[in-house]
Amino acid sequence: MGDKAHTQPGAAGRAQAADHPTSVRNVVLVGHSGSGKTTLVEALALTAGAVNRAGLVEDGGTVSDYDDIEHRQQRSVQLSLVPLEWDGIKINLLDTPGYADFVGELRAGLRAADAALFVVSASDGVDGSTRMVWDECAAVGMPRAIVVTHLEAARANFDEMTRVCAETFGGDDPDAVLPLYLPLHGPEGADGHAPVTGLIGLLTQKLFDYSSGEREEHEPEPDRLPLIEEARNRLIEGIIAESEDETLMDRYLGGESCDVKTLIEDLEKAVARGAFFPVLAAAPAAEDARQGLGTVELLELITGGFPTPLEHGTPPVTTIDGTPRELNPCDPDAPLVAEVVKTSSDPYVGRISLIRLFSGTLRADQTVHVSGHGLVDRGHEDHDVDERIGALSTPFGKQQRPVSHVIAGDLACVAKLGRAETRDTLSAKDDPLLMEPWEMPDPLLPLAIQAHSKPDEDKLSQGLARLVAEDPTMRLEHNQDTHQVVLWCLGEAHADVALERLRNRYGVQVDVVAHRVPLRETFGDKASGRGRHVKQSGGHGQFAICEIDVEPLPGGSGIEFVDKVVGGAVPRQFIPSVEKGVRAQAAKGVAAGHPLIDVRVTLRDGKAHSVDSSDAAFQTAGALALREAAADARINLLEPVAEVSVLVGDDYVGPVMSDLSGRRGRVLGTEQSAGGRTLIRAEVPEIEIGRYSVDLRALSHGTARFSRRYVRHEPMPSQVAERVREEALSA
Repeated sequence: MGDKAHTQPGAAGRAQAADHPTSVRNVVLVGHSGSGKTTLVEALALTAGAVNRAGLVEDGGTVSDYDDIEHRQQRSVQLSLVPLEWDGIKINLLDTPGYADFVGELRAGLRAADAALFVVSASDGVDGSTRMVWDECAAVGMPRAIVVTHLEAARANFDEMTRVCAETFGGDDPDAVLPLYLPLHGPEGADGHAPVTGLIGLLTQKLFDYSSGEREEHEPEPDRLPLIEEARNRLIEGIIAESEDETLMDRYLGGESCDVKTLIEDLEKAVARGAFFPVLAAAPAAEDARQGLGTVELLELITGGFPTPLEHGTPPVTTIDGTPRELNPCDPDAPLVAEVVKTSSDPYVGRISLIRLFSGTLRADQTVHVSGHGLVDRGHEDHDVDERIGALSTPFGKQQRPVSHVIAGDLACVAKLGRAETRDTLSAKDDPLLMEPWEMPDPLLPLAIQAHSKPDEDKLSQGLARLVAEDPTMRLEHNQDTHQVVLWCLGEAHADVALERLRNRYGVQVDVVAHRVPLRETFGDKASGRGRHVKQSGGHGQFAICEIDVEPLPGGSGIEFVDKVVGGAVPRQFIPSVEKGVRAQAAKGVAAGHPLIDVRVTLRDGKAHSVDSSDAAFQTAGALALREAAADARINLLEPVAEVSVLVGDDYVGPVMSDLSGRRGRVLGTEQSAGGRTLIRAEVPEIEIGRYSVDLRALSHGTARFSRRYVRHEPMPSQVAERVREEALSA
């Protein structure tokens, strides 16, 4: 790396479909918001000749962050694919959002990629969420490299940032995280900051000068070489150790000089198998420059050091009935298996599915089987349908460049797959298969909405269906207890984007309303009631009288109905009618309009008329009796309680436990977890954790995660219950 000759890419930088998996590199860019991922993608595209100096494609539009929402919010909110070509290799760059609310887009990028570039700002350092993603990549052995950006900042220090990366990402082996190049600084400016104007390769000992706007290779001045000797020796030792080249290690320890070509080959092997993680520096091109600093070196690393799709195992695949199926990794001639990693809508083209092919070859106009399972709890339907592939294309900004076919290992877009959703599997119609979907975070921030007007109400259902089809991190709920439509999101920014897409993309205006948790009611003590429904207004009359006793039961008992009528006071055929009326009234509530639960209702007496009694009359009498009993009794409000599990760094355990206590939570216990983190389990009323995902992120600086599950309903404290009743009356 660093000693290759490169032809001027020109049109070759604009990647088309690949012809073999070995000529593809799928790379995802990871980093916190503001670290410079999108700027780096545009710098790489400029160096590869895919965009012009202004970062635009031929007919206008940026190469990444091209969505109108991204322009308005000034940040990435979705996964973007930017294909380039360098030295005959197609590079699929997957630019992901850095903000935590859009982690679903990040996970889609990780699924589609074979290697990851972690983009770290020299001025901001490494945040907790980036560390967690690094650990996820380490768990699956994904090859990684680190790119240090924002070197132009006044407080930027490449050496210090490299040390931080080694401590943060290296774990027990900091020598696995080492720089391949050291920055060269120009003269100090008036502010005392010396800009980075070039790089010196530690292996090749060549100087790469970017000060003219193009990369120029020089032999370094002799007095510079001793300055890099320590870093060079440490790099060589790290490469040899991580590549497990015992022959080279023996020669090196014996004092022999190591051939640079052999070192580079061992470096590429160590990087490709996820054992060594090089650190590089990069910066966007200056005005009128053709190449950004470090971009050529980075493209060399991607094409030479990152693995091909052939080296990436296929996720577990089964037949539709669940039988495991073995496939040759990334074989273009094997049965078709592809996955939808992203779904979007275009006002002119319609639904566009970004797919990653893991096996086989996909051709335009081919009929495929679409399988989608396991997302019913998020408002999605299971589906197994055959669909005809429309146009195949390679995306580039807002453009779609047509291709005739896509082979295993490559990524492309498919137009007008009407039923396909994100995480669905595409396979041959005569050999339908299902790929195990990747994990998605559970959306835990509720957004209750209602249509703004009658025309919006007519369009709301379709708009919401399309929204959740595009974004599997969003869950749609039609709550039967509160009669609310609830979009469960990952955070406030995620919710804002959902509302904007409903408004601008699907033309649906909605109003956000207060989210209500499903409360319940129960009797606090025993009570009795008499239901009398007697009407005589000409014609057939109505006559039904029933007397009931009501007593509270333990939590989870539901509604128990007991018949203790003697002497036929209530004819046998009307006793089920009384029960039906009692249960119908219980479902409506007896005090604040919340369902009644955990009571025993005993029918002990009543009266009937031989002509005027009926099923409907006794249903009404049963409901009236329950209401009368409630009027003279103490009715308790019950609130849902969730078990909350919070995984948080040890430094934040105290504040998190204190915060949970302030939410009326009861801590059940703690246990140590890997990576200096603690798992806290607590029971907390759901009414107290509506915005917990937002508050926890602020409390832990984005490093904590939590999950929740319903446990039971339990009595609400009297002062809280009174407040809830007052709010209900004023609503």
